[in-house]
Amino acid sequence: MTDVPPGTALRGAVDLSALRNRPAAPAAASPGPITAPTLVMDVTDETFPQVLELSRTVPVVIDLWAEWCGPCKQLSPILERVVTELGGRLVLAKVDVDANPQLSQAFRAQSIPMVVALVAGQPVPLFTGAVPEQQVREVFAQLLQLAAQNGVTGTLEVDGDDGAQEDAEPAEPELPPLHAEAFDAIEAGDFTRAISAYEQALAENPRDDEARAGLGQVRLLDRVQGLDLAAARAAAAAAPEDVDAQFAVADLDLAGGHVDDAFARLLDLFSALPSDERGVVRERLLELFALIGDADPRVLRARGRLASLLF
Repeated sequence: MTDVPPGTALRGAVDLSALRNRPAAPAAASPGPITAPTLVMDVTDETFPQVLELSRTVPVVIDLWAEWCGPCKQLSPILERVVTELGGRLVLAKVDVDANPQLSQAFRAQSIPMVVALVAGQPVPLFTGAVPEQQVREVFAQLLQLAAQNGVTGTLEVDGDDGAQEDAEPAEPELPPLHAEAFDAIEAGDFTRAISAYEQALAENPRDDEARAGLGQVRLLDRVQGLDLAAARAAAAAAPEDVDAQFAVADLDLAGGHVDDAFARLLDLFSALPSDERGVVRERLLELFALIGDADPRVLRARGRLASLLF
């Protein structure tokens, strides 16, 4: 993680100039409240210029995520909760990297979840990967100090009162009990209990696709918990045909957003092993394919290579 030391000078760690619709204002906006429909917003390549302008009044936290990314789903609720509790002193802008390649490239999102901030139109690196809630709170406190030192001390007020918003917004459908139990367990870091809940949901309804997807994601989170990437890579390099060592690095790569690298490692392992030892690698590949989605071009490429190795 990259902490934000108070007093750090703002520097353009990434070049966002191509994403602006017009030149930046010469100075930050005056501190004070502004209004918006919500403190948590989805941002696209097209709407990003408005977020840049908003960051001249209130610091904007950028959450770069993807639907297939398990750690992203672990981190996003924490970010939303902490931003909401800060009462408009920060805004959260969520960017789906698969749907917004221009933003993904601009922020150099090589691994997700990746969290950066915008202060007065300038990017500030925060951290990469799912981190504990207390660490998120500490980093956001440092970010607010940095923003204040650069004259960005405004607040964002949500349009209308809470009651009006509740009336206007449809209630979210209630989760099935086992799904709710799994979500609570994931937030508590109890992946074993989450796996058990999803497995029970599938036993009761084998066609529960959401439970199947959730089970795959939480199994991945459980496998990578506590793994050290440098140590895992060293072990894999020392034993190219050690299935467990190669699985560990592939899991870490997938969890970090390096999907092609994860698939390539397992396909290389599949190719190197005797035919009677390949079954477990094929099963792991199919499990990871399901996590990313059959329509994803990276899955299609990897399936093609797997097919060529099988026949």
